[in-house]
Amino acid sequence: MPILPTTPFLLLSAFCYIRSSKRLYHWLINHKVFGQYIYNYLTYGAVKKNTKIVAILSLWITIPIAIFLIPNQYVKIIIFIIATSVTIYILNLKTLTEENLTHPPQNHEY
Repeated sequence: MPILPTTPFLLLSAFCYIRSSKRLYHWLINHKVFGQYIYNYLTYGAVKKNTKIVAILSLWITIPIAIFLIPNQYVKIIIFIIATSVTIYILNLKTLTEENLTHPPQNHEY
């Protein structure tokens, strides 16, 4: 589903891994594709600017396709509202800068 962002599932899995197994959590944090993204979000509460750009572009490239393919007008409206809400959420996330990376937050434990 193009409007279903990956972020909530990644964060939920990281949260569950934190609570269930340090080994699984470290596997997720060190994952070559998702690890840095999850670590930055959990540690700094922020994502990099290029991550925001890619997420929003991906969302708005696929949403028109989904809207075109779905015949039901109500579903089209719901998809558009959800996509707009996700975009607002992404834009409101803090942007991770090099300064954040050189000054890690204190008291961060998993």
